[in-house]
Amino acid sequence: MIGMRIAGGLLAAATLAAATACSTTGRPAHAVRPTPAAASPAALASTRPTETLKPLLQQALPNVKGKTFTSAIVDFPPGALAKPHRHGQAFVYAYVLDGTVRSRLGDKPAHTYHQGDNWVEEPGAHHVLTENTSQTRRARLLVVFVADTGAKLKVDDPTS
Repeated sequence: MIGMRIAGGLLAAATLAAATACSTTGRPAHAVRPTPAAASPAALASTRPTETLKPLLQQALPNVKGKTFTSAIVDFPPGALAKPHRHGQAFVYAYVLDGTVRSRLGDKPAHTYHQGDNWVEEPGAHHVLTENTSQTRRARLLVVFVADTGAKLKVDDPTS
């Protein structure tokens, strides 16, 4: 039993040492992320956490035939990066509940949104960047979609 505790302690110490190994930046190796010049957005997305979408309410619009209203919470863990994507022909409204999110649509400049900020996205908008700017805090959005009934709310770009 004592041997198992010592072995477990050594394993924990080795794991901690590996997790906090320093890079040339002086930050732990696990906190260093490649720069966009060093990796493609698809490569970054595959190595970073991604967002989750939790629907809250979905309701057919009684006065707009074929359209559905959907509200959802989009949760971005620390350092999360969404894959490039579109929301089909949905009209989208987003409100930052917590944290800070950086977003870039198509060829427009990136914009950083903080708690309390909000914006709209036209149908067909292409998200080429959506990320939580913090490596330590979550970011959460309230997102509202007005979309064709039955349409997917998010379609990731094909991976190459």
